[in-house]
Parts: sequence; structure tokens; C-alpha cells
Amino acid sequence: MNQAMWRDQATQDNIQALQKRGYSILGPAAGSQACGDLGFGRMLEADELAHAAADNFQRLTLTGKHVLVTAGPTQEAIDPVRYITNHSSGKMGFSIAQAAVEAGARVTLVTGPVQQTTPDRVERINVTSAQEMLIACEAAMPCDILIAAAAVADFRPEIYTEHKLKKDTDTDDGLILRLIRNPDILATLAKRSDRPFCVGFAAETQNILHYAAGKLKSKNLDLIVANDVANTAIGFNSDENAISVIDRQHKQTHFAQTSKSKIAQQLIEFISKKL
Repeated sequence: MNQAMWRDQATQDNIQALQKRGYSILGPAAGSQACGDLGFGRMLEADELAHAAADNFQRLTLTGKHVLVTAGPTQEAIDPVRYITNHSSGKMGFSIAQAAVEAGARVTLVTGPVQQTTPDRVERINVTSAQEMLIACEAAMPCDILIAAAAVADFRPEIYTEHKLKKDTDTDDGLILRLIRNPDILATLAKRSDRPFCVGFAAETQNILHYAAGKLKSKNLDLIVANDVANTAIGFNSDENAISVIDRQHKQTHFAQTSKSKIAQQLIEFISKKL
């Protein structure tokens, strides 16, 4: 509105009445106006309104915490055109990063190659291989909470070939690749002296809770999230998920199938209470 309209006593009386009733007044901003005047009366910019509105919500269970999230697959190069990878879309990890920042945390997201949009106010670090992901995570430390949702390749080719491997057209012989183990990112970070609260993911196709419980113990985690990636309704590329969370006391908490964004919000709330 015009600066004179904003300063009018009737307008100011109405504003004070709204504030007494508990309403939050956002703005106005000052600047040039359509009539040529200068002063207060302009609407705040859209991003300012969004952040000011968000600041009115007090469900900030992770305010002041640094959360490190890993997401997506890794790609382990065979030669310049081929690699070993998996079907992870990164949707779950990105949803967790979004939920963590909404809970007030400072969030660092280390992700393998995915086609996902970076959530607002999240620092994104792009990597390709498991070795690169470990280096990026170590550089992002210390953190208060580590949520390792990435589907990291367990193995990589022992030898990287500088030029594209050619098939031998004179024989029917196949190609033999020798694979070596990749570093276990989650177990490595869980052994640090400045160890954060560690949450792992167990993406399994059978004996899901059994394998998840084994990872919880062997990797020295605080929580393990188990999900059935063989179920196409809640698998890697699906928009929904259903999970079971196991803690150090072997207590299981189940979250029913819903959108990955809602699962992420429920998981962040659960982690904050455990923390």
C-alpha cells in the first residue's frame, strides 16, 4: 500500500488489534511505490515471507545440530564408459535432508549421481565413487548426527582401464573382472573419536530384520533402518517407503507405508527423541 495509507491511524489501530489477538505481522517493506512515493507499505519478497512464516513454527527439534546425510548410489568405474552401480534414486536420502533442515538442523548432503533437486538451505556435495564419498564425509565432520542413506557399492574393479575395453571378436570368451572391497563409510565414521549419533540403512531383499540387526552390531551404530527393496511398491525408485528401525536394545519400531517425505519426517522425529 501507499506509505501514507500504512501510516494512517486507522491502519495502525487495526494492526495493533491483530497483534493483541496473537497474529504475526510480516512486513511491510520499505522502498519505491507505484505512486512514486518512498516509504513503508511494500509487500515483503516471496522468499522473505516464506522464511518469516516458517519461523513461526516451533517444531524445531534439531535446532543447533549439524546433520550429515548420504544419499544415492555410487558408481565404480571399469573404464571411461562403463561402471558398476545400483538402482538407488536418492529419493529417501533427499527427503531425510529436507526433513532435517525443516527440524532446524544445519544439513550437509553428500550424494552420488542422482537426478534430485537439492532442498532449500541444504549444502549439497556431489561425488561419484565410494572413495570420494568417504573423503567428502570426513571433510564434513564433525557432525552431531550421521544418517547414511546412500546405497554404497561394496566392491569396485581392482584395475581401472584408461581406455575403453574392447571385446575380442575372434573368440567367444567373456570378460573377467576382479573386484576389491570398497571402504565401509559408515563403519569408518562410527569408529572416530568424535563419533556422531550414527544411523544406518539396511536395504535388503530377504531376512531383512536379521541382516539389519547384524549391521547394527558390526558397524557400531545407534540405529539401523531396514527396508525391503525387493518390494517394488517401496523400493529404490518408488515414491513411498515402509521401514523398521532397530535400536541398541534391539527394540523394533515400525513405520507403515506412506510417502518417503512423510517417512523422513517421522524418522527425524524419532531420531531427535533418541538423541
